Amino acid sequence: MKYSLIVLPALLLNIGSALADQTSYPLTIENCGRNLTFETQPERVVSIGQASTEMLYELGLYKNVAGTAVWFNEVHAKYKEMNDQVERMNDNAPSFESVLAKKPQLVSSQYEWYVGAEGSVGTHEQFETLGIQSYTLPSDCIGKDNSTGGDGTRTESFSMESIYKGIDQLSTIFNVKDAGQTTITSLQGRHEKAVKRAKNLGVKDLSAVVWFSSPDQQADAYVAGQKGVPGFMLKELGIRNVIETDEEWPIVGWETISKANPDVIILARMDRRRRPMDDYKLKLEFLKSDPVTSQLDAVVNNRIIIVDAHAIQPSVRITTGLETIAGELEKFNLTQ
Repeated sequence: MKYSLIVLPALLLNIGSALADQTSYPLTIENCGRNLTFETQPERVVSIGQASTEMLYELGLYKNVAGTAVWFNEVHAKYKEMNDQVERMNDNAPSFESVLAKKPQLVSSQYEWYVGAEGSVGTHEQFETLGIQSYTLPSDCIGKDNSTGGDGTRTESFSMESIYKGIDQLSTIFNVKDAGQTTITSLQGRHEKAVKRAKNLGVKDLSAVVWFSSPDQQADAYVAGQKGVPGFMLKELGIRNVIETDEEWPIVGWETISKANPDVIILARMDRRRRPMDDYKLKLEFLKSDPVTSQLDAVVNNRIIIVDAHAIQPSVRITTGLETIAGELEKFNLTQ
């Protein structure tokens, strides 16, 4: 779905905007291969996944959010006052019973592995039987096969269009379509500026690796492949990803990464602690002390970028991630 601004005479624009602002119910939308029908605007939604939660906050819908779960980082500062008024049910996946206790009309999920055919929280059918709609952010199913389990498999490269579609659909479901268009336009503008900043550096064949986490310091690394969000971000910024596989988060040994010798290493910073190496400080410690990684050009020259994990996930924070990486690149002494 493409989004653009159309300039119209003032009178026609005002009339068109007034009409566009309102959602007509009952509303039926297609979501990840399913049709969802809303008889009225949902009053209460449980959000499972930080991307879903911050998208709802961006649309000004925090009063509709009855509870949240699954957090990679602390909420963005711009949403803190909103978030302080909403119960955090769990840092990770909540139980099915705790979701029901919030009496939602809608459950919005960042990933199908939380709510889906075999969801860890519950299935679509379980919620539907109780009269509760369940919505998955389109970024988790467009160009992606989740039938393989786990993170699923990307069949196409990630695109921001899937984020814009989620914003558009949620703003339509909740009858705040103006807020949706404003958000999309803002993200597009910031995205373009971040890309321009990176490309204005004029560096040829700049390479990078994105390290998300590892089970422990002795284990291989979960790094970004070509088709996922970080792979998309690197490509947008004109950076070559040294990990050539199409897998979203392949496990790669440091000997292999060392042979590729990336110019820049990007580390995910997160507040969750499912694995010891979720801690970016332990990642830094490993890079600087390990006999192999300490010899990498990026480590020797201190070309290491720390970025919030949520900013390299399919979310409204991707733009913030692009801005962070572009800003850090400007500080490095990169030769032509």
